[in-house]
Amino acid sequence: MNSVAFIFTQAPHGSSAGREGLDAVLATAALSEDVGLFFIGDGVLQLIPGQQPATILARDYIATFGVLALYDIEQCFVCLESLQARGFSADSDRVLEAEVLAASALRAKLDSYDRILRF
Repeated sequence: MNSVAFIFTQAPHGSSAGREGLDAVLATAALSEDVGLFFIGDGVLQLIPGQQPATILARDYIATFGVLALYDIEQCFVCLESLQARGFSADSDRVLEAEVLAASALRAKLDSYDRILRF
């Protein structure tokens, strides 16, 4: 079975990319045992708790990241440099347990996947 990596690169609620990516992750996890999530660039903002999308009339899908454990998705990685560039630290609160990696380590980890989808 192929391993599949999902890269989240866009901020939440500005487009449907994050929500669609999460839907694709859940659908793929039902068919594959080796799914990994990578949060790079503005994608790290997907994991920030306390978002209030209702104020801009957007759907709150961020809480859905909490059910990933039910799908046995445990390989989640966040880019340290992306966090720092946006004013967050490696130990900032997140809605999902994810390993914080330097960009070079993140690229090496990503290289081990057979398929890569970006949202």
